[in-house]
Parts: sequence; C-alpha cells; structure tokens
Amino acid sequence: MALGTFRAHKLRSFLTVLGVLIGVFTILTVVSVITGLNNSMTRQIESLGSNVIYVSKFKPGIIMGHRPASERRRKGITFEDSEAIMKSCPAIVASAPQNFYFRPGGNIAKYKDREIKNPSFFGTLADFEIVNNAYVSKGRFFDDGDVKSRAMVAVVGVDVSDKLFPDEEPIGKAIQVNSDKFTVIGVMAKRETVAGGSDNRFVAIPYGTFKKIHPEEKELWLTLKAASPEVMPAAIDQVTEVMRRRHGLKYNDPDDFAVFTQENLLEIWSKITQAIWLVMIVISSIGLLVGGVGVMNIMLVSVTERTKEIGIRMAVGARRRNILWQFLIEAMALSGLGGILGIILGLAAGQIIGATTVLPADISVLWIVIGFCFSVGVALVFGIYPAARASRLDPIECLRYE
Repeated sequence: MALGTFRAHKLRSFLTVLGVLIGVFTILTVVSVITGLNNSMTRQIESLGSNVIYVSKFKPGIIMGHRPASERRRKGITFEDSEAIMKSCPAIVASAPQNFYFRPGGNIAKYKDREIKNPSFFGTLADFEIVNNAYVSKGRFFDDGDVKSRAMVAVVGVDVSDKLFPDEEPIGKAIQVNSDKFTVIGVMAKRETVAGGSDNRFVAIPYGTFKKIHPEEKELWLTLKAASPEVMPAAIDQVTEVMRRRHGLKYNDPDDFAVFTQENLLEIWSKITQAIWLVMIVISSIGLLVGGVGVMNIMLVSVTERTKEIGIRMAVGARRRNILWQFLIEAMALSGLGGILGIILGLAAGQIIGATTVLPADISVLWIVIGFCFSVGVALVFGIYPAARASRLDPIECLRYE
C-alpha cells in the first residue's frame, strides 16, 4: 500500500525524500573517504614496523605560527645528534637522518627534455632502507662508501622514475636536480601513500654529498630503529637522555625536542579525522532534519487527503493501532527509499573519488546499515505525529468528510 502511494505521487514522494537522500549520501561519501584515508595511513605507518622512533625539533601536529616563542627558539636536530645516539644508545640499531633541501620555487629534477617539479630532495645514510623498511626495486641503495666519498649518486622514488624514464631503464642515467647532476643507482619500491603524499616522489643522495652541496642546511629529521618492539621503552629513554645531555638541560628543565613513535602519529591523524567527522555530522544532520520535516509535512497532507479512507477502515474493524502502523510504515518506507537511494549514490561517489583522485575510498557494511537505519529513524521520529493524528480521528466525522 505504501509503495502504491509512492507510484501515485512520484514527484511529490521524490521531493519529500530528497533531504533524507542528501543526508545519507553525505554520510556515506565522507565516511568512505575518511575510512580509506584512515586505512591507508594505518597501513603506511604499520609498514615501518613497531620499533621506529622519531626525533624532531617539535612535536608533530602543531602549526608553526601557534607555537610559543620559547619553542621557536629551540635548537634543531643535527647530524651530530644522530652520531651521539648511535654511540650511546645500545637499544638503537640503525639511524637514518634526513636533511631536506627546499629550493625557492620548488625543487626540479630533469632528464633530457623531461622534468618533475617539487620532488622531495634530501640526504641520508645507508641505513635508510632498514629504518624505513623500504627497499630498492631496481639497482641498489648507496652504501657507507658512497656517503664517505661524497659520491654524486642518487636513489629515486618510483614516481620520479616513471616521470623521467617512462620508456627507459633509469639505472646508470644522469639526472639534474636543481643545478647538480647525479647518477641514478637505484629506484625504490612503490609505497602506499596518503592522499598523494610524497613517499614515492623523492630524490635521495648520500648524506656526505648533501653536506658538500648544501653545507648551510644543519637541521634535520631523525628516524631511528630500535632492536625490537620489546626494548622500545628503554630505547626512548636512552635517546631522551642523550638529547637532554647534548642540549645541556637540567634535571627539572622540560625537553626542548620531541621523541615520538608511530602511535603518536596515529593519534594526531585521529584528531584530524575527528574534526572532519564533526563537519560531516553537522552537514548530514541538516540534510536529515530537512528530510524529516518533509516526511512529516507530506504525511500530514496524506492524512488529510485520506480522511474518508481512514473512516472506512475504522468502520470495518480497523483499530487505532492499525491506523497508526499503516501511516508509520508508510513514512518509514518513504524515508527508507530515500536512504537506499542515498546509499547507492554515496557508494558510487566514493568509488568515483577513489578512481579519479588521490583520495582513497573504502566503506564497510556496518556504515551501509547505519546509513539505512538513520533514514528509517528519521521517519520514526518525524512520522509518529501524523500517524498518531490519523489514529485519533473520529470514524463518524471521517465518513462525513467531504
């Protein structure tokens, strides 16, 4: 009977459920993108292993302009800090300092008439592969000999390789990065990135070479590898002690550096996505509220139009609860139809976004069920008043209506 009502008033029914459709569509679309980003970030961080430690000047997640002056005056992390940690921390087995150079206007890597703009350009050590659990797919990574001899060699990310050498073998070719030339000796295996990150778009050179080319760059990002996950607390304590000693801090002075792990990065990412969740809830709630008002309005109109029908049903034995459930089920079916359409469009939008942009998209069956329950719940909330009003009508007055 409810579906028959929809067929009799197609346009009116569609306009009624449009708000519910938009609300559920927004929920499913945003959830698919956020879930995809969360899964991608989790996989990327977990791929490093559970025994990676980061040392930097600041804690991650705070914008530079929002830091107090005391933090902005902090000493940077240096190569000497990395050497001191390796000498004094037995729980640390590998170190990979990364000293980045950012050319005004962006770095440029060239090969013949092809170029790639804004790749990451940094110097590091041979332990980079071990620390980051990332290895070359072609050629080799530079070794300690390349670092000490300041060899003009480079290992590039797969995006750089694909851009500069689409139809050629990159190993042994000379590329120009800004104003310096390097021989490509390796291409890193492709890694999963989050929203088009730069993990596959980089040029890495031996740290000794980087220091020769850019001696002005002192501060760096330091990544360390502990011997095992079990010794992580001891490793963090050892690194913290060395850094405090090198920075001349007293026992009651706060740390003027940051030591953190993958768990801290995931916590920061969760805070970012929580803000997106909040915006999604507000937007979808508005859509569902508008849809609920539309459902209530159309059900009130339907009760008025079908007053005589209600009187006839009551006259032949229908009870008040029968009338109540008739209109309540009709409202739920109307809103549920909008929810189903919103789910279909939301899933399609998520797939389109994942296929055409750098944003990953993923969705679970749970959220599909939640989206449908939201749409039906709107009908229960906003449809109860029209249904109750219909059930309280006087059958005699209904039969004399019109």
